[in-house]
Amino acid sequence: MKKHLIYFTLLVFSFTLVSCGFYSFTGASIPPGTKTYQVNRFENTALLIEPGLERDFKLALEDLIQNQTNLTLVQSNGDLVYEGEITDYRISPTTATSQNTAAQNRLTIAVKLRFFNTKKEEDDLEQTFTFFYDYPGSAQLLGAQKTTAHETIFERITQDIFNATLAKW
Repeated sequence: MKKHLIYFTLLVFSFTLVSCGFYSFTGASIPPGTKTYQVNRFENTALLIEPGLERDFKLALEDLIQNQTNLTLVQSNGDLVYEGEITDYRISPTTATSQNTAAQNRLTIAVKLRFFNTKKEEDDLEQTFTFFYDYPGSAQLLGAQKTTAHETIFERITQDIFNATLAKW
């Protein structure tokens, strides 16, 4: 009897998942017929230029979408198209010491996104996403510190972009 109950529960659960349509455990709501996405170059138009930043951001966004959906990355004619600019790359002090030196610095990156959904044009979006990383004022933003800062900021911005374009949060 217990075995039948387990089978019945699995059957009901399976039908529930199938009836939900295009649902993913990441919360993505992908319109029917959408199979591909493309990420165009994000030009770096910030006043302070960090070499390679646009390439690293593009790869981070491609990886996140690839890992959280079953969409296929294409170079052109994608059902979903992501493009934009890195509009701000700024280091500023956030707190000061009694000697008027920075106790803590903040790296801020802003990305202006243009998103096009060829299957559902009302989902098109143009929005700026920004995030920051704080680090000690005595430290230089070099090497591992810079890599960690970029990865932390990109992780947050790309997840925010995913949520705004596919999860609708």
